[in-house]
Amino acid sequence: MHSFIIKGIIETSLLDWEGKVVTTLFTPGCNFRCPYCQNAGLVLRPRRYKTISLSTIADHLLKYKNWIDGICLTGGEPCLYEDIDEFLQEIKRLKFGVKLDTNGAFPEVIERLIRKKLVDYVAMDVKAPIENSSKLEAQSSKLKDDVVAGLALQKETKYQKATGIKVDIEKIKESINIIMKSKIDYEFRTTVVPTLHTPEDILAIARWINGAKKYSLQNFSNKEPMNPDFKKIIPYKREELEEMKNLAFPLVKECVVRG
Repeated sequence: MHSFIIKGIIETSLLDWEGKVVTTLFTPGCNFRCPYCQNAGLVLRPRRYKTISLSTIADHLLKYKNWIDGICLTGGEPCLYEDIDEFLQEIKRLKFGVKLDTNGAFPEVIERLIRKKLVDYVAMDVKAPIENSSKLEAQSSKLKDDVVAGLALQKETKYQKATGIKVDIEKIKESINIIMKSKIDYEFRTTVVPTLHTPEDILAIARWINGAKKYSLQNFSNKEPMNPDFKKIIPYKREELEEMKNLAFPLVKECVVRG
């Protein structure tokens, strides 16, 4: 038996992998605490959800094999599980495609899954900007180490606010590099929240992922956020997101707005 846990399923989705019909599977638990997360129950109270067995998933996929192209594995954070490889090997054995949704905090897992050809598409969230900052590098020769460290910490503040925790930015950078250097299909995406993201932030992210195949801007939903205070936040209007898309588009090969 596989200990890999699935706590949610959308049997048929036309939205989670562009151009494909998939079964979307949800893993419980996450190392982030994004205040705008729409799957708070899976993250904070996973025991309330019934575990769905691999055999149930396999039976469903095989029953509709002439209709379903593959799975979208999302969460929560699927890469938290050490035995994700075994689960995906079984999906591959059944001859279905795999799309992985991830927050990028586990580059070693992403690299391994790509190398072993266990994923066909990766969608990685880039939660906020964290530029390398040539300004900081230029200042570093003139300022004391503690001041430079303080400036670097300020650069990470937006990512911390967007994720609810202190994030190892180097791991996020590593995941981006692994994905962009691979031959796999992929996209980076940002859930755009008015209190967390400005047009300048989206431009900064686009600079960070300069040359990426695809960058998706997802509109924030205030219906069931992890932090109840975010219910009061009014999402950006579609035209505002389109303006942000126009800022990012010159730096990436494709930029789209969703939601």
